[in-house]
Amino acid sequence: MSRLIVISNRVSRPSKTGNQGGLAVALSQALRESRGIWVGWSGEVTESFTGQIGFSEDEGVKTATIDLEEQDVDEYYNGYANKTLWPLFHFRIDLAEYARDFEGGYNRVNQRFADTASPLIEPEDVIWVHDYHMIPLGQMLRDRGHRNRMGFFLHIPWPPTRLLVSLPHHTKLVQTLFAYDVVGFHTEEWLESFRHYVEREMGGTVDGDYVTLGNRTIQAIACPIGINAQEYADAATSEAAGDMFEKVRRSLQDRAMIVGVDRLDYSKGLEERFNGYARFLKDHPEQHRKVVLTQIAPPSRGEVESYQQIRATLDAIAGRINGEYSDVDWTPIRYVNQGYPRDMLAGIYRAARIGLVTPLRDGMNLVAKEYVAAQDPENPGVLILSRFAGAALQLKDALLINPYSPEEMSDAITRALAMPLDERKRRWRAMMDCVEGQDIRWWRECFTGRLLAVERDNEEKKPETEAAA
Repeated sequence: MSRLIVISNRVSRPSKTGNQGGLAVALSQALRESRGIWVGWSGEVTESFTGQIGFSEDEGVKTATIDLEEQDVDEYYNGYANKTLWPLFHFRIDLAEYARDFEGGYNRVNQRFADTASPLIEPEDVIWVHDYHMIPLGQMLRDRGHRNRMGFFLHIPWPPTRLLVSLPHHTKLVQTLFAYDVVGFHTEEWLESFRHYVEREMGGTVDGDYVTLGNRTIQAIACPIGINAQEYADAATSEAAGDMFEKVRRSLQDRAMIVGVDRLDYSKGLEERFNGYARFLKDHPEQHRKVVLTQIAPPSRGEVESYQQIRATLDAIAGRINGEYSDVDWTPIRYVNQGYPRDMLAGIYRAARIGLVTPLRDGMNLVAKEYVAAQDPENPGVLILSRFAGAALQLKDALLINPYSPEEMSDAITRALAMPLDERKRRWRAMMDCVEGQDIRWWRECFTGRLLAVERDNEEKKPETEAAA
């Protein structure tokens, strides 16, 4: 088996607590099987960049990390990645900031990643680059002479052409994607937006999965990421999950719980969620004291001003709703700014009658799948899901809503609370079949299968080419 080289902004080492994301679990397994290496930023800041690589190995996963300068973090990570690309790719052109220093830092750090990874790469290695932080990295590796099979996967949406053209040097950035052999997106919508841009703005052509620009043809595919469904279902029946389940149920005092679990980010629709819940309380006074919204929202990217603003806004909205509707023994919103390990979170999911997942735009959204996997098959909860999440294309038996509409969210909560057990079980079973069938391993094999086939296609053509010569 060819060795896998994974390159991403951050490296996730194996965790003995099981508190890992699905991507980390999937890639760690692939790296163990192939004796591969995971290359990324250590998360540490150094006074002066040295290019020194920190090697380690945890539970069979080898990692190679570098420290970045403070200027790198400001311009590449906080700047171009999270103030320019992130809002733009989530359709928030009003929040996107364009600065020459940001773009310069982004390219500089990608060059540093290329310099770091280059001496580690052997001719037969398969290289898999991840997410918007690393778009130009493939071209930089090609410039250093690497002719390996190389793939790129985008974990966030791809914006419509009319938005993407607002990015300075947008064509130059997109052109670097043609250094890869396979480019992956979560959904057909994001894939179609990419194809449309290449055709309209760059004069490229599309033939099924094959996209051609000049003399370079790549495969562009839709391949939705999943979770480790069985592990998550097992986590929901663990001792830690059971303890959390009982703790939550006791605190609810027979009330129904609605749960939301999201990073503190403007793309997650948290303000709209709180306002939709407030509309539900206004429309249904008979439900007062019978329901609680628990919102778990760990802070993220605290150095970015827009993230500071969203936290302040949510604090104010939650305070207003609780001030208007609370009683001495009932608080309508429990707003928690911390995260929980996987097993404990699974217990919280299982205790919730409703999972409320309402992003304004999301590449996939794995919380929706985690909520489904954690449910009790004999008494499952109801998933309310934004139709603008990538997961909505797979989880069609959720109650799909427009998160911008408070009335639609209020109606969905009302319907979910009244939903008969037979319907809840039927909807859950259909969603669980999807979560299990297209899990994290399926996603990994879907993408790497295409990437490995690139070599087989080339090998099949070699004899014919040599014979013609």
